[in-house]
Amino acid sequence: MKKIIKTQNAPAPIGPYNQAILSGNTLYISGQIAINPRTNELVLSDIKTETKQVMENLKAILKEAKTDFSTVVKSSIFLSDMNNFGAINEVYGSYFEGLIAPARETVEVSVLPKNVNVEISMIAVI
Repeated sequence: MKKIIKTQNAPAPIGPYNQAILSGNTLYISGQIAINPRTNELVLSDIKTETKQVMENLKAILKEAKTDFSTVVKSSIFLSDMNNFGAINEVYGSYFEGLIAPARETVEVSVLPKNVNVEISMIAVI
């Protein structure tokens, strides 16, 4: 059985998908981009600020599912330019301080939704 996880504190889906699905004790979070859920506008001032918005969107979805980053077992990071890896990794890593970081892949892609620079999805076991 699956349960749809939805919060107003993260961007609404821009296609036929949900923010997250809880199946059993596994939470599958759809890829998040840097949309500010309050204004529905992209946050693209710089790569660190963009990545922080992505992580805050993921944090809001985790919170709605009554969990946090400590339960994340897998992340997928998609970026438009591997030269941004260091800055993205710095912000991403700050959300896992004192925790064991999850498994992860980071992949450069040619284009992301709305021409953003970074998209991150996660799987958590709660």
